[in-house]
Amino acid sequence: MTPGTYRSFDPLFAPAMAAKMVELCERFGTYRTYAEERAEIEIGEGLAQRHDAVSNFLKTGGRFGRKDAIGSLAARTNYFRESYAYGEQIMIDGIEPFLRYEGFVEGARAIHGRSVIEPAIVYANILVAGQELAVHTDVPEFRGANRKKFPQWLMVVMHHSGLFDEWRMPIATAVSWFNECTGGAFAFYPDGADGPAQTLAAKPNTAVILDTDSVFHGVDPVGTSGPLAPLRPGMRLTFDGNDRWSVRAGDEVVGTYRWNEIRFSISWKAYCFADEAERRAWREHSDDLQLDAIVDRLVADLRRRGRITNGRPQATQLALMMIEEYVRFPVSQ
Repeated sequence: MTPGTYRSFDPLFAPAMAAKMVELCERFGTYRTYAEERAEIEIGEGLAQRHDAVSNFLKTGGRFGRKDAIGSLAARTNYFRESYAYGEQIMIDGIEPFLRYEGFVEGARAIHGRSVIEPAIVYANILVAGQELAVHTDVPEFRGANRKKFPQWLMVVMHHSGLFDEWRMPIATAVSWFNECTGGAFAFYPDGADGPAQTLAAKPNTAVILDTDSVFHGVDPVGTSGPLAPLRPGMRLTFDGNDRWSVRAGDEVVGTYRWNEIRFSISWKAYCFADEAERRAWREHSDDLQLDAIVDRLVADLRRRGRITNGRPQATQLALMMIEEYVRFPVSQ
C-alpha cells in the first residue's frame, strides 16, 4: 500500500449544477441502509461484509474513541446508500453530466498515471445526525472478482495482501458534497496508515479525488448533540418534501431530519487502464480470477508467513486469519 496523491475541487460546479444534485437526491426519494448489501460464499460465511472495518471500529471506537454497545456502534455506522449509475445502467435521469464530468476524468489520470479512464459507478451516501463512517479502505475490484460476486472483506484482503496486483483494476474515486451540515468532515490518510490524518470539511459544492481503495479514510460524526435514532438494517430514509426527511421501519417513523441534519455526498468511481489492450482484457474476461485460485494463493502465502502450519483452517477461521494478517489500520485514528 503506497501513499496516495489527491486533488480537491472548490468550487466543483457552477451553482446551478450543484443545486441540480440536491434536487436529484430529493427526486430519487428513498435510500436503503448499507448493511443490506450481501454476497454469501462458504469462506467467511456469516461475517459482516466489512468485517475488517467493523472489528477495528469495535476495538478503537473510531477516530474519537466513542466505544459503546455493539448495537449502538452498528447504528452509528449503518448509513444510507443508493446507486445512481452502475456500468451501463443509469438509475436516475440527470446524473449523466456528473458521471461524465471531465474534471474527475483528468483527476483520475493524475491519481493513477493511466490514460484510459472509464467512469463506471455513481452512488449517494447519506448519514443522519449522530452517524459516522468507520476508518476503512474502499472495496477494490480485480478482473473476475468484485463485490457483486464475493464478500467485500475478501476483496479488501486481496488488495492489502499485494498478491493480486497484476489483476487489480485501479480505481479513482471522487467524493463530493452538496448540502450544509454540522460535522461530517472527511478524514483520510494520504501519507499511509503510519501517517497523520487530514480532514476536509463537508463543504457544499466541493470534492476530492483519490485512490480510496488504498488510502484509509472515514467520516467524522454528523451533528453535535441529541440521541441517535434506533437504526437497523431494512429501514429506509425517505424525502418527505418541505426540507424534511424521515427514517421509517415499514410505516413506522423512527426519526425525522431537516436537510442541515444530514450529510449528503455523491461518490464517483472510474476504472483506470494503462491502454486499450488492458481495457479489452477486462471487457473480454480473458484473464479473470477464480475463487479457488484466490483462496489457494492466500493460503500459500499464510503458510510462507508461518500463520498456517498444519491443515487448512475451517472457512470462517481462515477468513478471520486473512483479515488479521493483511489489513493494517492506522494506529492513530
